[in-house]
Amino acid sequence: MAFDYKPFLKSLTQRPGIYQMFNAEGEILYVGKAKNLKNRVSSYFRATGLTLKTAALVKRIAQIDVTVTETETEALILEHNLIKQNRPPYNILMRDDKSYPYIFLSDQDKWPRLAFHRGAKKAKGTYFGPFPNSYAVRESMSFLQKTFKVRQCEDVFFKNRSRPCLQYQIKRCTAPCVDLVSQEDYATDVNLTRLYLDGKGDKILKQLERDMEAAAEQLEFEKAAESRDQISALRQIQAQQVIEKGRGTIDVVAAAISNGQACVHMLYIRQGRILGSRSYYPKAPLAEDCGELLDDFLPLLYLAGGGRPDLPKEILLNAQIDSAEVLTEALKLRVQRNIEIRHSVRGFRAKWLELAQRTAEQNLAGKLASKKTQEQRFESLRETLELEAMPERIECFDISHSSGEAVVASCVVFDNNGALKSDYRRFNIEGITGGDDYAAMEQAIRRRYTRLMEGESKLPDILLIDGGKGQIGIAKEVLNDLGVAGVMILGVAKGTTRKPGLETLILADQNNRIIGRPQQAALHLIQQIRDEAHRFAITGHKQRRDKKRRTSVLEGIPGVGATRRRDLLKHFGGIREVQKASVADLMKVPNISKKVADAIYSALYNE
Repeated sequence: MAFDYKPFLKSLTQRPGIYQMFNAEGEILYVGKAKNLKNRVSSYFRATGLTLKTAALVKRIAQIDVTVTETETEALILEHNLIKQNRPPYNILMRDDKSYPYIFLSDQDKWPRLAFHRGAKKAKGTYFGPFPNSYAVRESMSFLQKTFKVRQCEDVFFKNRSRPCLQYQIKRCTAPCVDLVSQEDYATDVNLTRLYLDGKGDKILKQLERDMEAAAEQLEFEKAAESRDQISALRQIQAQQVIEKGRGTIDVVAAAISNGQACVHMLYIRQGRILGSRSYYPKAPLAEDCGELLDDFLPLLYLAGGGRPDLPKEILLNAQIDSAEVLTEALKLRVQRNIEIRHSVRGFRAKWLELAQRTAEQNLAGKLASKKTQEQRFESLRETLELEAMPERIECFDISHSSGEAVVASCVVFDNNGALKSDYRRFNIEGITGGDDYAAMEQAIRRRYTRLMEGESKLPDILLIDGGKGQIGIAKEVLNDLGVAGVMILGVAKGTTRKPGLETLILADQNNRIIGRPQQAALHLIQQIRDEAHRFAITGHKQRRDKKRRTSVLEGIPGVGATRRRDLLKHFGGIREVQKASVADLMKVPNISKKVADAIYSALYNE
């Protein structure tokens, strides 16, 4: 059966990441990385322009899994690790499997040296990286040579000097080879180099920022551009890489639940490197949160059928589970050593958890968008509403505003293939009392169905109203005024606990009949449509409220004013580098908190 790519592509994120293509037997065919996952994966399914090898690959695809990363750099390094680990056949034919570069500091020598390194880490010292290309490494090493003057010559050359070389003459080395610098002063230079490569060289960067501003004020634009490029290269060399970090042997397990479906995504960390990932889709009809899901899933993963032979030293979870102590004891009996189960972590472990959770949510969205899932849910809705035929088109409205300001109504459309985004519409609501959601809903429905009656598009089979009898009354009145016939109005009232799956369905007939015991799959479909209407309304409201966003991608982001915009551009050297930055990198800017960094990152990726 051919891969159903259309609903998968609709749900795919525009963030960076890697994608893994599998055949019908579950064997991995290809691993690729992307700056924009949606654009890159979509390119495989275009009608023309594919090479013969790529077309052959596409014919064999049965499944695609993605892993979402924060930066393109992380995606590139993770892609490299997965290719080395899995040896996919199409990667062997299409892509070179070379290693990535590091900066090496031989800090155990009397006179340590700084060097470009690629390959096995056999020499004793500290390795900084890995990094996606040699350009950024060499540019930064050149800068460090000018600034701290730590030697970069080979040991053979260094030990056979009787007088200083050219590097000393041009002030790029202090000539430790002929003892023209004291060991204490040289150790200070080495320590400053280490601090800088550890991401603690803010003073140097601030000086570069001042130089860039001064050069720009004096109209020395080439000099300003040079400082900007140095800032960019240094920020890249400092960027936090969570794809390779530490030395742990860890399983990272993150769960996501939505609309009655679940996804558990795992990252396999071995010696501090992500060497693999996998998504599971367990059936979880009773699990209300991720903790309950993991409570049921983990024993099956680690204990059932003999368990896994390569159990890690540590298991990280994105939710607390009740059976942690019991599972820990059971695993200890099996492997005769302690395996720690943790859910509250910091640092790069927290970054791994974020990566796994984001990927679980993305892959679950792809699962929910699949044609088979949607058809099953539409059939469940038909049975719940006792219809003769399956509904072909459903529309849902939602209202969004901030205390009555910038009111926007959304209308989303679904059929049994999923969301019909080309038929989505937004309405800027005018001339109503602030906060009057009834009036806003009345205006939106009237404008929408006036256009439909004029032939803009076809009428839906079901009009979904998020609310009770009051909102249903508004919809009935508008459709009667316009003479719209044949559209079923279905109200969705939240239950007393407001938990998903416990809503009350109200059929808009003469008595506003309540549907007794609706099927769960039908409720999950309704929840999915309602959540999408809510998301689309909020996005439109934010765009309307923050009109200045059109001027700059940074303008209109909550919490980012003129001062923070200036600090961001100074810190990274330009808007392109800001767009490449991860949340952790953004938080290094003065006065940028985790909350503000998340807002900036989401806005730049249009989420």
